[in-house]
Amino acid sequence: MPLSKIKVIAFDADDTLWVNEPFFRKAEDEFCDLLQEYMSKEEANKLLFDIEMQNLPLYGYGIKPFTLSLIEAAIIISKGDMKIDLVQKLIEKGKTMLLEPIELIDGIAKTLEELSKKYRLVMATKGDLLDQERKLIASGLEKYFHHIEIVSDKTEKQYKKLVKHLDITPQEFLMVGNSLKSDVLPVLNIGGHAFHIPFHTTWVHEMIDEEITHSNFRSFSKASELLQVL
Repeated sequence: MPLSKIKVIAFDADDTLWVNEPFFRKAEDEFCDLLQEYMSKEEANKLLFDIEMQNLPLYGYGIKPFTLSLIEAAIIISKGDMKIDLVQKLIEKGKTMLLEPIELIDGIAKTLEELSKKYRLVMATKGDLLDQERKLIASGLEKYFHHIEIVSDKTEKQYKKLVKHLDITPQEFLMVGNSLKSDVLPVLNIGGHAFHIPFHTTWVHEMIDEEITHSNFRSFSKASELLQVL
């Protein structure tokens, strides 16, 4: 499908526009250290991940749901024996994550500036509405986007709704992101274009095993490379 038909380019937010995943990995490591008297780091990490997966349908994505999962996992690991100050530490850990300064992905600001001259740009991300809005405003990137879409999850149904809302066809839509599972596969499945820019840290939940060989798919090492083809 020719790229010349593209009218709208959507960008994922976390780990595509700004750094996000390392904060979660750091919090997991600190969580395991706090609970080491009850369980090994490997076991605690696995149990925390299992709790997160169980809670996803109810809580969704983001730092607040993650914090609730930290507390629930700590209760299970300690068999209800943990002191109240540990609960307070986990709550503070979540608040600290919410207040982390924004670190833009290298080259993303210039890339958005150039692309916004030729295309309608959209930020399409999942997660907590308040947190994602805060990060977008703090990033200074809001001025480049025609539309902001924050959803509970990125599915084919959600992408179809977005394309319809933008009054374009899937063939006129391009999604750019770091997750093959959320940013690439659903978009390809509805007939759109998808560009993958990997981030050095990826949540296990967002990983896939299959190799993607699709005419509407391309992979890049950094954001600035998009300007060579668009």
